[in-house]
Amino acid sequence: MSVVSKAFPTWLTEWMEEQKISLWGVADLKNFHTPLDRLGKEFPFAISFVIPMNPKIMASIQKGPNQEYADEYVRVNTHINELSIALAAKILNKNFQSKPLAASDRTDTVNTKGDFPQKTAATRAGLGWIGKHCQLITPQFGSWVRLGTVFTDIELPSGPTIDKEFCGKCKRCVEACPAKAIKGSSWYPGLPRKEILDVRACDKWKKENYFQYHKGHNCGICSSVCPYGLKVLKKKSSMVT
Repeated sequence: MSVVSKAFPTWLTEWMEEQKISLWGVADLKNFHTPLDRLGKEFPFAISFVIPMNPKIMASIQKGPNQEYADEYVRVNTHINELSIALAAKILNKNFQSKPLAASDRTDTVNTKGDFPQKTAATRAGLGWIGKHCQLITPQFGSWVRLGTVFTDIELPSGPTIDKEFCGKCKRCVEACPAKAIKGSSWYPGLPRKEILDVRACDKWKKENYFQYHKGHNCGICSSVCPYGLKVLKKKSSMVT
């Protein structure tokens, strides 16, 4: 079922407000391969949203992850999964198709990826761009966020798609990466991940050095040193003082 709409339905905006989700949007995925709905069809749209991480915790891992960060990683991912499942159920109750995409779930362990790139949905929804560290950077929270995605066939206003990066000449993440896995390439839509990040080098370093944190799935150094995130911490600190 598909209904053309020129604005977000009230129930959707109200749900986002109730869940305190301040940054979200819709991605047009008609030219992408997505997971299939219950009828065996690909989804034309996805609702993308972000949940920010605790800024003080993020700033504390510039030299490497710690248990507080590992716990925050799990807490936020769990919250995202709960929100995604709830939103997908609400969409189904409206007689549309939907499917939640699990947060940080590697379904393809050989190629180190999930069922669909959450960052693709986020950039096409206009939430941010991909930094040199291969993570989404948002103007509001920097890259100190986790992503949620719910596929749907509701025809909602999408974008505007972000098709350029705003990192400029900054290479703080490149210089900080202990695995030397970040290549320093400037992102644009369609640029293969391998041109930005040596994912195997990244994964190998984490498993060899940070295995105590979710069997080597956590690091976060590159994100921790990102100036866009540090600006968020500085802004919050100034509000307190």
